[in-house]
Amino acid sequence: MKKTIFTGAGVAIVTPFSKDGSINYEMLGRLLDMQIEGGTDAIISCGTTGESATMSHQEHVDVLKFTIDYVAGRVPVIAGTGSNETAVAAELSTEAEKLGADGLLIVTPYYNKTSQPGLVAHYNYIADRVNLPIILYNVPSRTGCNIKPETYLELSKHPNIVATKEANGDIAAAAKTKALCGDALELYSGNDDQIVPLMSLGGKGVISVLSNVAPRVAHDIVQLYLDGKTKESCALQLEYLDLINALFMDVNPIPVKEALNLMGLDVGECRLPLIRMQDKQVETLQNILKKYELIK
Repeated sequence: MKKTIFTGAGVAIVTPFSKDGSINYEMLGRLLDMQIEGGTDAIISCGTTGESATMSHQEHVDVLKFTIDYVAGRVPVIAGTGSNETAVAAELSTEAEKLGADGLLIVTPYYNKTSQPGLVAHYNYIADRVNLPIILYNVPSRTGCNIKPETYLELSKHPNIVATKEANGDIAAAAKTKALCGDALELYSGNDDQIVPLMSLGGKGVISVLSNVAPRVAHDIVQLYLDGKTKESCALQLEYLDLINALFMDVNPIPVKEALNLMGLDVGECRLPLIRMQDKQVETLQNILKKYELIK
């Protein structure tokens, strides 16, 4: 059996920006402490929610270094190092390994996409160049590229490819993937509204947007399930469904950054081309946050 990087709820953490658009490291430190104190089981840095697509290479490396150094082993830090250019993803991955990351999250190639054999070649190329465990990231709604169960089976043969963050919304495909791969490939839900369904298929947890604003809730949904309290886990997931949905009322991470700002955590706005939500959406989000007592 391969080594599991973490079990539980990992946060796909936002990257806070100052008013001038630079990275706000002081706030990033506050967010990291909040997550760890709130029970988060892993930090996923420079993923989609962290706006890695609008970071320069140096910013990407600097944020990873700060996060790894600041967390200082309290929980695992998983570095987002994906790219649509295989060589760039490999370079970022080797840099993250040198910085001390505990694992890598690598999204499928986007825009240029690739075939299923191309996905195997892409990921194996990267995995051959690092000694870290790799979580694949399948989010076709953003990349236009979907990993099929049979492709997961082929990828799971590489010793460094240990898991996938599955965010294609296809529970039947996830079931087939688990049936084909067994313990050779662990599953993490990439959708906060599907934590319990993925756990029922043997999933190890979630890589979560919800955790940014409610780390204890995301953690508890997973932990209750792991403790055999499946009804309670499901009930908690359903209880927070309105908040989960609100965090995706616009393109991620626009709503979750707005939520954090409303909660008094000044994470700034997203970088262009993402813009602030319309006032009516902000009002809806405020009401949802009040419902869950995250703001007054």
